Amino acid sequence: MTTTTGAPPGRNTPVALARGFLTGGVIGGSLAAMVVGVVVEKVPLLVGGLGVPIAYGLLLLLADRPRQAREAAVVPRTALATVESLTAAETKLTDVPVRFDLTVVPDEGPAFRVEFTQDVNVVDLPDHRPGDVLVVRYPPDRPWLVRIVKRPTPEWEERAAGARLDAVPGAARVSEPPEVRAVGFLGLLGLLLGAAAVVLLFRADLFERKATAQPPPSATPTVSSTWSSTVVTAGSGTVVLGAGQSFLDGGELRLAVDSLTRQGDSHLVTGLTVTDRTLSVVFSSADTNAREFDPLELPYERLPALVEEARNTLGAQAPRDWSIVVHRLTGTVTIVVSATGAEGSAVLEADGQGGVRRRTSSH
Repeated sequence: MTTTTGAPPGRNTPVALARGFLTGGVIGGSLAAMVVGVVVEKVPLLVGGLGVPIAYGLLLLLADRPRQAREAAVVPRTALATVESLTAAETKLTDVPVRFDLTVVPDEGPAFRVEFTQDVNVVDLPDHRPGDVLVVRYPPDRPWLVRIVKRPTPEWEERAAGARLDAVPGAARVSEPPEVRAVGFLGLLGLLLGAAAVVLLFRADLFERKATAQPPPSATPTVSSTWSSTVVTAGSGTVVLGAGQSFLDGGELRLAVDSLTRQGDSHLVTGLTVTDRTLSVVFSSADTNAREFDPLELPYERLPALVEEARNTLGAQAPRDWSIVVHRLTGTVTIVVSATGAEGSAVLEADGQGGVRRRTSSH
């Protein structure tokens, strides 16, 4: 009397495909959420990226409970099997992983070939040789899960001792159904779509952060390509312009001062001196008694006009040189602009906002 074993459940089902796609989407979306959460500094997004896969995993476990219960309710079948071949792995452990190729001959149903790996104690290895008959047990609906019974009942042990089993061809081999390629493809597609969806949802935050992280060139302190040298020490800093350039050019002086204060030990200074192509600042320090000020608060847009007034309206004839000295000897900042020529010089003093307070000239 023979009976056929039930065919193993196929994996290429709508449920398996949907689960593969959903799993990929959860993984891709969670990874993208954690990355975006770190970039845009949103803690809820980061927590969600960590929590969603955990919750999804728990749901999968709950959803698999009925299937696991059905599989556990199946009574395993016991049968005799003969060893066609075996390969033992090289290891120093007591239990050795052995790859078996068996012919299983059940009392009910056709014989079949199966390959599997099972740990065998080194003491029991001599009892597992090609041609030996063993007692095995396997689920009827999943014969590829066959296992060797280490301590069979006396009845089965007696049957195995006197049995002679014929080998079956390799065409009768059973194995676990391979993973359907469509499931893996949908999982990858879900991963990509999940990650893309999160990035698209928070693209505004990402682009806004990128824009704020890179201010416009006018506000970015960088070394001008026309500066021939920049020297910054613990107490002072100097910038020298290249030939044909002037600190009266629009924005050049503010850019150079900003660069020096960012490279120095302090953003406050006790003195600032400017000529046509040279800028020098003295940084504030703990051991100085001079009063400090913030050079970035100076009225740079007024300085070219103050120099022009000193050169042209204070009696300096054909002035060759000019200079600006900024200090804070008293409570307020004072800007001293000087212009000198072949026939005289002119000096004017202005306050911290660029308002002229005194004018002097000599011939």
